[in-house]
Amino acid sequence: MIASSTSTLRNLRFQLAVFHRIPKSPKASYEPDSEPQPRKFKPSPQLNRWSRARSLRSGRKFDRTGQHSQQLDPNPPLQLKEQVSPEQKDTTLTAINGGADVDLTAGKSIYMVSDGTGWTVEHSVGAALGQFEHCLVDRNCAVNTHLFSGIDDVGQLMEIIKQAAKEGAMVVYTLADPSMAESAKQACEIWGIPNIDMLGPITQSIASHLNVSPSGGPRRYPLTDEYFRRIEAIEFTIKQDDGVLPQNLHKADIVLAGVSRTGKTPLSIYLSQKGYKVANVPIVMGVPLPKTIFEIDPEKVFGLTINPVVLQTIRRARAKSLGFGDGVRSNYSEMDHVREELEFARKILAQNPVWPVIEVTGKAVEETAAVVLRLYHDRKNKCSMPRISKRY
Repeated sequence: MIASSTSTLRNLRFQLAVFHRIPKSPKASYEPDSEPQPRKFKPSPQLNRWSRARSLRSGRKFDRTGQHSQQLDPNPPLQLKEQVSPEQKDTTLTAINGGADVDLTAGKSIYMVSDGTGWTVEHSVGAALGQFEHCLVDRNCAVNTHLFSGIDDVGQLMEIIKQAAKEGAMVVYTLADPSMAESAKQACEIWGIPNIDMLGPITQSIASHLNVSPSGGPRRYPLTDEYFRRIEAIEFTIKQDDGVLPQNLHKADIVLAGVSRTGKTPLSIYLSQKGYKVANVPIVMGVPLPKTIFEIDPEKVFGLTINPVVLQTIRRARAKSLGFGDGVRSNYSEMDHVREELEFARKILAQNPVWPVIEVTGKAVEETAAVVLRLYHDRKNKCSMPRISKRY
């Protein structure tokens, strides 16, 4: 593996040296008044397939001057996933078959490379991009992300890095094998590509802290007892949705209570994927809650509430999705009824002060789940500081 990496890097250095010896055309000189031209390059057939795949996945226009009967490779060598920012849907990326020029005018690109599923690098980049929403929404800094998962071969890695160099992309990678990570780093330095190793530094720090060497392989997901407990939690949560089987509430780790459209179901499913058995109970005006909810441990019951204006908007959208037009009258989404129902729920929650009430207005499922889990673990472990503890 190391010998192959060294040989590949030597080839890259030779290609870069030859590239710098090529005399530049007089037209390439900088002219202050000239308009910047889109960068063009002639990709290899493999890179051409990647460009065509990206065009098709993103729904962009795709032009080919070659034979129209030629089909895309049904088994592309790499798993490529492109995520296009909403502001980029108007942009056209044209890829031409047969080694012709490719015009890349779709904004900045970030290549995410992983030897596993790519979950870590994808979510890390997504979290970082969240700091630039002000720019992304205004379309001042459009970004495309490209995920390459399952990359465990140096040859594939070098092809990706060369493609990134041609597109002027940034490379972010999580490669557990130190030789692969070093190959990526050196290749990016040779080609002048901005790059970040998301996994290496923290792995080395933990290795020093534990005084144990890392395995150097991608993370696997074995069928352990914890895995089957998580599957069991998901199955339990699905069966307990919307107040079904209230006699099983004592078996739940977490019970959610709230009026309709406060996000009980998606929150339940999200928590179940983390291994928690969750039941949710709807609060409906005029309908008493099941007796079992008052018989179980009150510290595992959580109330959900929401702003009435936001709730009305959500319910109107829900009514339309069910086929109810504007002409159909229903108190389900009427403001007076919404306020009355929220007040009814507030009184029930106030009568049970042990139940914490979580405001979900404007919160993503992940944010609400973080609040629920923090409170759940604080109560369970009697922590002096808020935390979510887990033993490996």
